[in-house]
Amino acid sequence: MSSNPYCPLPNLFRRELIAGKKLIGCWCSLGSPITTEIMGLAGFDWLLLDGEHAPNDVLSLIPQLMVLKDSGSAPVVRPQWNDTVVIKRLLDVGFYNFLVPFVDSAEDARRAVAATRYPPEGVRGVSVAQRSNRYGTVADYFEVINDNIAVIAQIESRKAVAAIDEICAVEGIDCVFVGPSDLAAGYGRLGNPAHPEVQDAIQRIVAGAQTHGKPVGILAPAEADARRYLAMGITAVAVGSDLGVFRSATQALRDKFF
Repeated sequence: MSSNPYCPLPNLFRRELIAGKKLIGCWCSLGSPITTEIMGLAGFDWLLLDGEHAPNDVLSLIPQLMVLKDSGSAPVVRPQWNDTVVIKRLLDVGFYNFLVPFVDSAEDARRAVAATRYPPEGVRGVSVAQRSNRYGTVADYFEVINDNIAVIAQIESRKAVAAIDEICAVEGIDCVFVGPSDLAAGYGRLGNPAHPEVQDAIQRIVAGAQTHGKPVGILAPAEADARRYLAMGITAVAVGSDLGVFRSATQALRDKFF
């Protein structure tokens, strides 16, 4: 098994995630390798490179992966959608950790896992020379890669909450991740994830995941929320975003002089 940092096998982030270790992360939404490089210097356990709600595509994500190569932060990618072709391309350019949006059912979960696995375990298309296997120079890549891809299912709807047991039971789903904003919208509480009905849904997600021994993650930019979720048993917590930090800091700087 390769230990070259260019091809980070074994996937230690996946191992720690499955083990339920507290993993503090941050969102990268600005689409810039410079800001992502700075985020990588901060020492977060993981960084989410967002392809769903940020101006990223495959070609903009590659330089961000490059600047994180020597960082201790594990890159996690959120594809635009639970799409086999999109996921295949992200795998080939070097992602090992996936946060898949809007997983509403066991069928959605199985599709996400299958997209990340070579046959017979899945349907990933085979390229013998791509960035993920150092352009064909990692000799044992095909033997080990299926066991080194992390798949995190994002739970963002009433339907997903109702199906949480079935989703967690799908082999290859390593973690479920609460999308609090979309979840709030799904419960008719747009912009108010703190509403008791939404918080009750989050508790149901945590309870269902814990029944199946699966860790839970969440995005919680407010410190009080993040600490409450950690106390609740949620272990993979994103505590902010590059966009939010930049916006807040620039506003605070401006306010000093006006």
